Amino acid sequence: MALSRRNFLTFTAGSAAVLALTSCGLMGGQAAGSGDKTIKVIVTESAPSQEPTKIAQKLLAEKGWTLEATYVTDIVQPNHVVSNGEYDANFFQHGAYLEQFKKDQNVDVEPAFYMYSSPAGVYSKKYDDIKDLPNGATIALPVDTANNGRALALLDKAGLLKVTEGKSVIHLSQNDILENPKNFKFVEVDQQSLSKTLPDVDAGFLFARLGAEIGLTPQDALLFEEEEEALPYINIIGAKPGFTDTEKGKALEEAYHSDEVRDWYANYLDGALGTPWDRDLEADFATWNK
Repeated sequence: MALSRRNFLTFTAGSAAVLALTSCGLMGGQAAGSGDKTIKVIVTESAPSQEPTKIAQKLLAEKGWTLEATYVTDIVQPNHVVSNGEYDANFFQHGAYLEQFKKDQNVDVEPAFYMYSSPAGVYSKKYDDIKDLPNGATIALPVDTANNGRALALLDKAGLLKVTEGKSVIHLSQNDILENPKNFKFVEVDQQSLSKTLPDVDAGFLFARLGAEIGLTPQDALLFEEEEEALPYINIIGAKPGFTDTEKGKALEEAYHSDEVRDWYANYLDGALGTPWDRDLEADFATWNK
């Protein structure tokens, strides 16, 4: 049984997010007018984004730069405020999310460089093995289009579902379920709420970092993505086209790709979030962004 699917993002939601920024006083002057040595970034309130940003702030300050960071929980507003020039860059999303957002919202934001891998899996508070999920089990999926099919792909790989063959995971949805022998029921939840709803369902999809927030590690997952399966989900820095070639862009990348930041990731969640900085971002995108 598949519950009705709501739209991934709407113009109204995007507009509301921008209004929310204004009401919170976050809509300052244009990023370009912040001063030649000031870089403005908007960052999600989660350790894998916040802590490296704090490290980057210190490193940039040593070289005469000011990194102004605004921390938010919303996953709509950061692309709008970069696109309209309020901020230089954002740090909150993976490549698949950005590409879907661009199609839905028509923002002028591009992936600037990789930050960390964002593997995910299917977890449960009630069962220790994927084979123990009962007939009719309820499984929570992220509602946004870019992430919606990830759990379905894992269940297909485990032989518990059959989905459309050869379709990229970023385009998979419940409409692609061809066989569901255990009659799983799927509920779609905002990705930021997946960890909160896990106790209420039989199993649910979680990013590794969301699992960490409730004491779960990748080893606790019933199913977990392999590195190559998660290429579309490597977290990125988003910016306007051409930013990486600017003085600001080069300084920001150098700070975020520092040894100090790499060491922080290596010690977080036992290194579950890799730092694939040597990968060719454009070549990777070409393999899945079709």
